[in-house]
Amino acid sequence: MKKTNTQKKEQLKKTTVAFAGGGTGGHIYPGLAIADELKELCKKNSIDLNLIWLGSSRGMDRNIVETSVGIDSTCSVNKFYGIPSGKLRRYFTLKNFFDVFKIAAGCIASFFILLKIKPAVVFSKGGFVSVPPCFAAKLLRIPVITHECDFTPGLATKINSHFASKILLSYKETQEYFSAEMASKSLVTGNPVRPVFYSTDSKIGKDFVNFGYSKKSKPVLFAMGGSLGAKQINDLVYENIEWLCENFYVVHQTGKQKEKFEVPESVSDSYRQFDFIYEQMPHVMDYADVILSRAGANSLWECAVLKKPVILIPLCGCGTRGDQIDNAEYFEKKGAATVLKGEYASSNALKNALTALLDSKKRKCFSDACKELVPQKRSAFLIADFILNNYINK
Repeated sequence: MKKTNTQKKEQLKKTTVAFAGGGTGGHIYPGLAIADELKELCKKNSIDLNLIWLGSSRGMDRNIVETSVGIDSTCSVNKFYGIPSGKLRRYFTLKNFFDVFKIAAGCIASFFILLKIKPAVVFSKGGFVSVPPCFAAKLLRIPVITHECDFTPGLATKINSHFASKILLSYKETQEYFSAEMASKSLVTGNPVRPVFYSTDSKIGKDFVNFGYSKKSKPVLFAMGGSLGAKQINDLVYENIEWLCENFYVVHQTGKQKEKFEVPESVSDSYRQFDFIYEQMPHVMDYADVILSRAGANSLWECAVLKKPVILIPLCGCGTRGDQIDNAEYFEKKGAATVLKGEYASSNALKNALTALLDSKKRKCFSDACKELVPQKRSAFLIADFILNNYINK
């Protein structure tokens, strides 16, 4: 007697995996890339996978997770749980006092969510939102994996590492920032990047920016400062717009600005300005010959996957812990980037760096260096495979 589809479905091994993280898109998108890969692997292994995400009850977290589309054109995550969250600050402010209560509330909420869901493992992608779920998972004896995308570990990762059974790192050298005990449970996987960056089409990027030429007579420069823009990068582009357009076709993601830059008529054929590029972003990056960017971990690894020469202007000053400087200097040390930081990020320095990259042979050297930094297999796949074999199929 043949088994019905219902009976076959009941035979599927069922499991739940919880993801935790948020506060910024940089702590969410890499986790979603892993979720996509894990869904595909579970499907191939006849596992009925339930994915949940614990993120901030305020801000952009819910919208990013619930509108994300995975490989199979459905939402990457089955359910989002919003929890109270307080930011972990290294400096004195009265906000720290009030946020202690938010963190405590987040721990309580996470405890009861995880107690009800009973996931096989909690995967933390970092950010202050991830600490309460990791703490609650430790109390419930649920295994915890935490991943650090930056060259130097952030405070959330340092805390979560005490709850974790495994610490995943983007760089081998990051092990030096942990104690011997913590380093012994680390694994170098690289930084997960969305699957679309492994199947880009430069023609889509070309058609989107629409310079209207039949054959490129000069390289394409893509200046990007993230979804919110970067005033320092924007100002450098505006100050040098005529020189840039004389030597490059320039694609500029500005972020939303109060005042629009008036494009000089003399450069209009070689300059394209966008507030924000989302769906076409991977293809525009692939289309570019050189990228000018901040040094956030995700942007860096996306450039590396695409083997793009980059000029990095890392975020500096009191508003950052210096992680972008560390990321940028590592890429520069490996020959994959030129770094302009602080007072050295001047117009002359930018022109000198870009002049060097007008040489296609020099650009190839940068591209080859990028290739050496990226694992042969996709980082998101490596992590998903690790989760499958060590926490689901055990």
